[in-house]
Amino acid sequence: MEILCPDFVIIAKNILGAEGPVFDSNGNFYVVAPEVEKDSKPAGQILKIDVTSGKVELFCEPKVNNDGGIPAGCQADREGNLYVADMRLGILKVTSSGDFQQLATVDDKGQTMQGCNDCSMDYHGNLWVTAPAGEIAPNPYKRSSKEAFGSIYCLTSDKRVVHLDSGFRFPNGIAVIHNKDGKAIKIIVAETPLRLLWSYDIQGPGLVTNKTAWARLPGKSHNGSFSGPDGMDFDEHGNLLVAHWGSGFIEVFSPDGGEPIKRIKCPFDKPSNIHFEPGTSFVYVTEHTNNSLWKFQWEAKGMPQYCDQSALH
Repeated sequence: MEILCPDFVIIAKNILGAEGPVFDSNGNFYVVAPEVEKDSKPAGQILKIDVTSGKVELFCEPKVNNDGGIPAGCQADREGNLYVADMRLGILKVTSSGDFQQLATVDDKGQTMQGCNDCSMDYHGNLWVTAPAGEIAPNPYKRSSKEAFGSIYCLTSDKRVVHLDSGFRFPNGIAVIHNKDGKAIKIIVAETPLRLLWSYDIQGPGLVTNKTAWARLPGKSHNGSFSGPDGMDFDEHGNLLVAHWGSGFIEVFSPDGGEPIKRIKCPFDKPSNIHFEPGTSFVYVTEHTNNSLWKFQWEAKGMPQYCDQSALH
């Protein structure tokens, strides 16, 4: 297996629990800092970063009824809004002015939402979401790292919150595969403790079937520490780049999954998430070793996102 060692350039530092890198439709760049606390309570932040200067500014600090958020993953729509997966507050919508709203507290069956970690928006505006936490605030904060109660959801374009499946140990990164006509055909879900990527066939908005083991990450961790898949993004050829937290690598899988076809060596042990700059081959990487944001250049451009006007045909 080929191991690549591209040049990584650091962009910003001191982002507590750095996650959720995303460009919006106006070219603004954001990350989340989920590990910020005030008075021993969660006070996670969404940060706006100038990727040229590295300047970091507070964009939004979500809080509902005195419960601070733990934002963990972001996607953007075409109007400049962010959709945020939050471990305490569920799914949030954040406007370009930094105002936010909690989109749901229950799913379409009336069940309390679970706390969310990452999300991916398909080309028709449906948001596919992982939920590794227990019931959202004000319920006690729980994580499914050892007990398999993690779930996946879909926030459909008509704003229904559909519970798709459960029984995961910490479902984490998520991505959508589209066919050549722009139709969403599969979701890929990372189950971090098992080092597995699962696939589901998409039958329609909020409807999936055929859970299948799609890929497995290499089993050896860096320095013997825990490792597993975290955030992910596609290049324009359909190869999936997956942050392998704890290993010091980003794994590259072909469009068919299986074993990695290449490994990208990072100058840190805990890559947490990745995101292509629209229309380029530059990849932005958040990481937990130094709580920083980096970038490197990949061999291909990124796959267009929903917020890119060219995404729909």
